Amino acid sequence: MSLKRFPEKRILITGAGSGFGRALALEFAKLGWRIGVAEINAERAAESAELIRQAGGRPVEILCDVTKPEDLDAAAALVQKEWGGLDILVNNAGVAAAGLVEKTPLETWDWILALNTKSIILGCRSFIPMLKAQKSGYIVNMASAAGISSLPEMGCYNITKAAAISLSETLRGELAPFNIGVSVICPSFFKTNLMDQFTSPDERQRKMAAAFFKKSRVTADQIARHVVKSVDKKRFYIITQKDARVMWYAKRFFPETYFRIAASIYKKNLMDKYLGVS
Repeated sequence: MSLKRFPEKRILITGAGSGFGRALALEFAKLGWRIGVAEINAERAAESAELIRQAGGRPVEILCDVTKPEDLDAAAALVQKEWGGLDILVNNAGVAAAGLVEKTPLETWDWILALNTKSIILGCRSFIPMLKAQKSGYIVNMASAAGISSLPEMGCYNITKAAAISLSETLRGELAPFNIGVSVICPSFFKTNLMDQFTSPDERQRKMAAAFFKKSRVTADQIARHVVKSVDKKRFYIITQKDARVMWYAKRFFPETYFRIAASIYKKNLMDKYLGVS
């Protein structure tokens, strides 16, 4: 793992104050990178910055609300001033929610769309002009296997992650002439802090989500290492776990069978039984 094509070693990660964002920052810190810790919570940003320094990186704390275009514009201006450009932008910040489509409150739709979808759009709009001007760079967008699998009772989350995948596919073509690479991360459940802000109209859905996270043996650190290796190899789809890859191939090559099996599992409440949720 060398990432030699990025000799300046400059990366900005949104939501780097905790969870996967912090884990990814620490992986780049081990490689001696300069790391923009773009985070809405000043205390978490300071904690990540200190850990980055201890790991060998050079952090810059950037207080940033990813739903505000002016904050992301300011982050881009700061990076340009301090570093003279950027090598990798990671649009990572996001939240989780669940619920039947008709029972999910409208305010939840607005909230999750702003944090999971619009934030990526705003991040790209703020930084792409810089990357085009320097005719180099890389964008990594955080999606999820949920954007592939489209499982029931996760509609509001599913569509935000499907949008992240679609936007990344669009950018891959648009940015290729400017020598700007793109990757999209599609993990399934792994041990992270997404449940901290999780919301749903039904307590059963909360219990199911918590059970999925509890059952997972994969850590944020493992996902982060996988992502670094994948970016080094210029992989577009970064599908980090076996279960996610199975869903990806099944839906891609046998869509009718995939949806028939998924519907049967849902009708028989097999997932509830597997997770021990009533």
